[in-house]
Amino acid sequence: MAELLIEIFSEEIPARMQDRAGADLVKLLDAGLKEAGLSPKDSHALTGPRRLTYVTDVEARSPDVSEERKGPRVGSPERALAGFMRGAGLTDISQAETRSDKKGEFYVAVIERAGRDTADVLAELLPEVMGKFPWPKSMKSGDSDFRWVRPLRGLTVLLDGRSVDGITVGGIVSDNVVHGHRQMGPGPFTVSSLAEYRAALEGGGHVMLDREARKGRVLEQARAVCADAGLELVEDIGLLDEVAGLVEWPVALLGDMDPAFLKLPEDVIRLTLKTHQKTFTVRGKDGKLAPHFVIMANLETADDGATIKAGNAKVIGARLSDARFFQQEDAKKPLADYYDQLDEVVFHKKLGSIRDKAERVAALAREIAPLVGADADVAEAAAKLAKCDLVTQTVIEMTSLQGQVGRMMYERDVELGRAGDRSASNHAAIARAIEDHYKPKGASDSVPTEPVSIAVALADKLDTLVGFWAIDEKPTGSKDPFGLRRAALGLVTTVLSNELSLGLLKLYLEHAQSHYLETAFASGGLLDFLHDRLRVYLRDHGQRHDVIDAVLADGGDDLLAIAKRVEALGKLLGTDDGENLVQGYKRAANILRAEQKKGALPDGASGDYTAPEASALNAALTAATPAIDAALTAGDYPAALDSLASLRAPIDAFFEGVMVNSDNADERARRLGLLMQIEALFARIADFSKLDG
Repeated sequence: MAELLIEIFSEEIPARMQDRAGADLVKLLDAGLKEAGLSPKDSHALTGPRRLTYVTDVEARSPDVSEERKGPRVGSPERALAGFMRGAGLTDISQAETRSDKKGEFYVAVIERAGRDTADVLAELLPEVMGKFPWPKSMKSGDSDFRWVRPLRGLTVLLDGRSVDGITVGGIVSDNVVHGHRQMGPGPFTVSSLAEYRAALEGGGHVMLDREARKGRVLEQARAVCADAGLELVEDIGLLDEVAGLVEWPVALLGDMDPAFLKLPEDVIRLTLKTHQKTFTVRGKDGKLAPHFVIMANLETADDGATIKAGNAKVIGARLSDARFFQQEDAKKPLADYYDQLDEVVFHKKLGSIRDKAERVAALAREIAPLVGADADVAEAAAKLAKCDLVTQTVIEMTSLQGQVGRMMYERDVELGRAGDRSASNHAAIARAIEDHYKPKGASDSVPTEPVSIAVALADKLDTLVGFWAIDEKPTGSKDPFGLRRAALGLVTTVLSNELSLGLLKLYLEHAQSHYLETAFASGGLLDFLHDRLRVYLRDHGQRHDVIDAVLADGGDDLLAIAKRVEALGKLLGTDDGENLVQGYKRAANILRAEQKKGALPDGASGDYTAPEASALNAALTAATPAIDAALTAGDYPAALDSLASLRAPIDAFFEGVMVNSDNADERARRLGLLMQIEALFARIADFSKLDG
């Protein structure tokens, strides 16, 4: 095996795109190499602000291949022969060999393909991969039509200790020259292997190549500068990921800010520092925020970062001054008093204002509340307040604080006695729901768990989906301008995480009829969309794609029931009984399908089974059917599958000892009837025809 290294060097790649880009690069290059007959091994990517690097072990040349392709019978129609020759690359049928079996003579094409040097494969593959690379956004630069996330600056290809020169992409020609940190070690450096590449860039080049290593260094240094000052870092995984994508050579600096800003809510301070300057907040020994921040510089300076710290302190001070002013203005009236202002903000021209949406969500939250154990009045009140902070100056300036600002304002209203006459627990439930109803915003976000929060979160997402379906504004391809996939996945995650058994179809049809009577509404389309998001969720949680498809073939709007059925079936298929059951089912289905081609299947026949294996299978089916039906009615899918698993032995014995297509017509009908019972019984649980194997 030969070592292969490809570095794609460019201007700064947005931090949020780097991790995915590395995975895409490995996926596309691995697939291309395998298609060329090569076997890349231990492939991985190194990602950073200015480079994507692919590393793998691969053969220096693809092997010679000899492939046999079976063709039609000798004497077949010209059309069949022409199709065979075209697929096999033959110009005349005489180029094929003639072979015989029990049924007669047939043609075989022996296709010989010589191997290729891996360098030649790369010369074709690399421009193709880079030309269709799936960046969320890309740009042209210079005179080339080539698009990349940022202007391309270099391309290095090393194979087995040698440079593969002359591969041209976007006007850049591959060589063995790499470049380091702009200020601390620009280079250039000439390299011929991964070891030399690492030594040059991580040494004199001052570039940490590995993303996880950079994250570790960022966190280690940030903690260290805090500890030296008797402080504690406020850790933020999202910010850590982003900062690791912004710096090539992390250098932590502890800056200072005006202590007067600490009167602001912690969330406002943290978000201001994180959003505008990508800096971490810190705590003192008392557990409260301290008037300091940690910034991660990208270089070491002669003044030990004094200029960098001063510049950041100036910007942070200006931003926090703005935040303090907005907070003071917003606090002049209760959160509820902002409700009417929601009418001034358009949610969507066909769906009305944000206040219109709030009214719809409040009505739906009231319906959902008893289904999730929440108080309907409290859920309705929380839903009406949930969007009020969208028209506050603080959220207008810092949109990512939506929900958090509303929660803080409501808690302040409670303290001042201007939030209405409710119990402390109901006030707390409303405050949590105001903040949590947007959740989960992504795979790493928390999920609402309190009943009122769940009711409002589900109502908000369901209203969004129903509304956009009603006006036929659905996601198309990669375009989803209204975040409907995120809303649907959030709904699925909330339902499954809280183990909620809900009849979603009834809920959203009633909601559509109440609010969208003047529009056409395709209920099935929305349910299919939710099923697609459920597929994503279940695959991400380790379930097999074919098991998911088999269960979803029956439809259904109880997402929890579907998920439990997938889990139970997946566990069964992980056993010998499960795999053999699938084979038994498919054997039965194949026989029935073959018989259907001959004509209608028999309705069955009276009389006893002449073969003991057939009698035993009939008895087993008769016993298992009511047990499976009862278990399915009770939602006990493991029990249903246990009963199904009990059929393994009698099904195996039947196929081993019985000839289904008996010469006796009545006997054949009875045996085919058993297979029809097998197929029908299995179908009550899932569509087993969709299972692999």
